[in-house]
Amino acid sequence: MLRQASGALRRAVASRRQASTLILADHDGANMTPSTLAALTAASKLNETSAVLVAGAPAAVAEQASKAAGVEAVFHVDAPPSAKGIASFVEKGGYSHVFAPVSNNTKDFVPRIAAALGVSPVTDICEVVSEDTFVRPFYAGNALATVKTTQPVTVATVRATAFEKVEAEGGAAGVEAASIDAAVAPELPEKISESSGDSERPDLTAARVVVSGGRGMGSGENFAMLEQLADKLGGAVGASRAAVDAGMVPNELQVGQTGKVVAPELYIAVGISGAIQHLSGMKDSKTIVAINKDAEAPIFQVADYGLVADLFEAVPELDSKL
Repeated sequence: MLRQASGALRRAVASRRQASTLILADHDGANMTPSTLAALTAASKLNETSAVLVAGAPAAVAEQASKAAGVEAVFHVDAPPSAKGIASFVEKGGYSHVFAPVSNNTKDFVPRIAAALGVSPVTDICEVVSEDTFVRPFYAGNALATVKTTQPVTVATVRATAFEKVEAEGGAAGVEAASIDAAVAPELPEKISESSGDSERPDLTAARVVVSGGRGMGSGENFAMLEQLADKLGGAVGASRAAVDAGMVPNELQVGQTGKVVAPELYIAVGISGAIQHLSGMKDSKTIVAINKDAEAPIFQVADYGLVADLFEAVPELDSKL
C-alpha cells in the first residue's frame, strides 16, 4: 500500500538546493529497472541521498524505489506526467540536478524536460567529476569528453553500465503522492502495440552472462546453439547489428551503439568480428571471451580470452563440457 508521507517530507528535500538530486525512475510499468539503481550510485557522487520520482506506474513501483539504498524520499504519480509538469515539480522542489538512467523511455522524455526547464541535457554520462563536471563517451565510445555545465539545473542521463548498482533492499524512505499535470496529446504518445519474447532468460541489460552471435552464425536457426549455451550459464542471448540486419534474430537482441549497452560479468562473442559499433555496447563487460575463426578479427583486441576456431565445432564442445 502507498505510504502517504507528510508535507514535511517535501519541504525537507526542497530546502537543500545545493546538490539536491531528483532521480527519474525508469520502469516497465510493473517493476523498477535495475538501471535506476545505477543512477542512484551516480547521484551519490554529489550527495549521500536523493529523491526519486516514480511517474506513470502503479504504487508498487514506488514501494520498490523506497526500499533502495540512498533514497531519502519517493514521490509518486499514477498517470504519465507532462514534461512541463515535471519541470515545474523540479523548480518547486529546488533540485539542482535531475538524473535518469539511459533507456528507450528516458531518451524520449528527458530532453523534453530539459527543454521545459530551458537547459540542455548532458547525455550518457559515465563519470561524475563534480557538481558541474561530467564525463561522457563520444565517437562510439572511442573517446571520452569531460564537459562542464553552468546551467542552473543539470539534467543528465546516466549510462547504467558505468556505475555499480546500489542495494535494492534495505532502505525505508517515505512515499508521497505528487501532484503533477498529466501528459495530453500531442505530447502523450499513442501506444500502438507492445510485444516481448516469451523467454524466461534474464533481461539482456541485467544479465550476469551474455552470449552473443554475429554474422558468422550464418542463420537464425544456428542461434539455437547459443540459446542452449546461455540457458546452461543462466544468461541472456544477444546479437551484433550484422546478425539483426540479416534477419537472423529480432532487433531487441542487438548489442551495440544503436542497440543495447551491456556490462555483464561474462560476455561471450561468437562469430562477431568486433566492429566499433558493437564494441561500444559491450566493452565494459568484466570478462570478454571471443570465438572466431579469423585470427585478425578486431574482437580479439578487447577480449580477455580468445579462441581461434570454427564456432560450429567450438560451441557444441563448450556446451558439452558444462
